[in-house]
Amino acid sequence: MSAPTMEERKACWGARDEFWQCLDSHGDDASKCEKLRLSFESRCPQQWVKYFDKRRDFLKYKRKLETEGYHPPEAAGKS
Repeated sequence: MSAPTMEERKACWGARDEFWQCLDSHGDDASKCEKLRLSFESRCPQQWVKYFDKRRDFLKYKRKLETEGYHPPEAAGKS
C-alpha cells in the first residue's frame, strides 16, 4: 500500500472534519451523520479512520476533564 497523495490526505481530512462537525451539531448522534461517515470511510485509509475515531474520543475525554475536573469513582468497599 502506498502512502496517500497530498490531495487524498486533504480529501480525507476534509471528510473527517465534516463528519465531526455533524456529530458536534447533533450531539454525537451518528445516525444523523451516516452519509458523512460513509464519505469519511471511503476517503480515508482504514487505519486512519480507526485512529481518528480514537482521537475524537480522547479529545472529548480531555475536554471533559478540563471543564469538569477529575472526580474519582466512589470506592464500593471502603475500609
